Amino acid sequence: MSSQIIPNRIMEGASAPLAIYIHWPYCARICPYCDFNVYKRKEDTALLPAILRDLEHWRELTGSRTITSIHFGGGTPSLMSPVQVGAIIDKVADLWTFYAPEIALEANPHEMSAADWRGYRDAGLTRMSLGIQTFHDPALKFLGRDHDGTTAQSALDLALDIFPSVSADIIFGWAGQTPRMLADDLRRALDAGTQHISTYQLTIEDGTAFAKAEGRGQARAVNTDLSADLYDLVRDTLIDAGFEHYEVSNFAKPSHRSRHNLAYWQGLDYVGVGPGAHGRVTQNNKRTATIAHLTPGAYARAVTETGAGIDSREVLSASDWASEYLLMGLRIDEGISLRRYHEILGEDLNEIELNALVEDGLLTRADDNLKATSHGRLLLNAVTERLLLA
Repeated sequence: MSSQIIPNRIMEGASAPLAIYIHWPYCARICPYCDFNVYKRKEDTALLPAILRDLEHWRELTGSRTITSIHFGGGTPSLMSPVQVGAIIDKVADLWTFYAPEIALEANPHEMSAADWRGYRDAGLTRMSLGIQTFHDPALKFLGRDHDGTTAQSALDLALDIFPSVSADIIFGWAGQTPRMLADDLRRALDAGTQHISTYQLTIEDGTAFAKAEGRGQARAVNTDLSADLYDLVRDTLIDAGFEHYEVSNFAKPSHRSRHNLAYWQGLDYVGVGPGAHGRVTQNNKRTATIAHLTPGAYARAVTETGAGIDSREVLSASDWASEYLLMGLRIDEGISLRRYHEILGEDLNEIELNALVEDGLLTRADDNLKATSHGRLLLNAVTERLLLA
């Protein structure tokens, strides 16, 4: 399927699809631009049993559901063994209705192992997301990556040989990058036969090694104008190659969109399991946001003592829920359902501001559907701010 239908009503109960996110927090090395909840790799015999037990608690919370996707993220989930990955997949299959879900895992090129990756496939994995970033060796060193361009190419070829669907991450906007370098990265990913490409502009996040370097006057990102040009290059190249620009940063061949990420963008429910994982569950017309205990030790202890890894729960206000639905939904090419927005909030978007944005060529409206134009997605922060503050 190329995409899922955006529901026109709040989805609850056994008929509502459910996505499962598994956070494996360990990395062999922490990248200097990363601000995720990650920790240096170590032996941890408590984490897998905690995840399996926490899934049982989530089954009690959600009731019977049909699983649309399982996504192993991190951290570096490719540090997990096929046995560990298989144990989690089997547990999810035992707890919920399991009908041909997307099962994806994030991996780093330098950790490629034909035996392990074939083991993942045998365990049920249908998709691999590969952190290529770039094929240029000096840039990979600059970005703190542990692989080189040759390894990236070999890992991509291996993944495409094993898995039905492969996504490659490409990063742009790093200091010293030229349009020619980016075009070469895209060409190599396309020539390999990659079916999905996620492109990310390098951002300098507070607390990262790159942020500290910028504070010392050492530039790590290119200027805004050049980054905009690089984004245009990405979009034009991939659309010309037959990819659908279905989300601000994501491009897919037909039938290869990320079903798991679509669950986030479309406002569906998802379970967050593992240290620091976030979740969203809708029950009785209320949407609850959850966050698991942050550190692996605290998470495992909580599951042992209480049966659950959740550290905080917050019932979202109607305003926060509607804002989240709008902010996420306008990122994708299908947009949002205006009826669903009204059902969440109890009122409509401001018609004056909505019509102004349509007249400005930033949004399009057709009956129940509202979506951002290509130009509108480039200015999405400004567009959503105008809608939400009106």
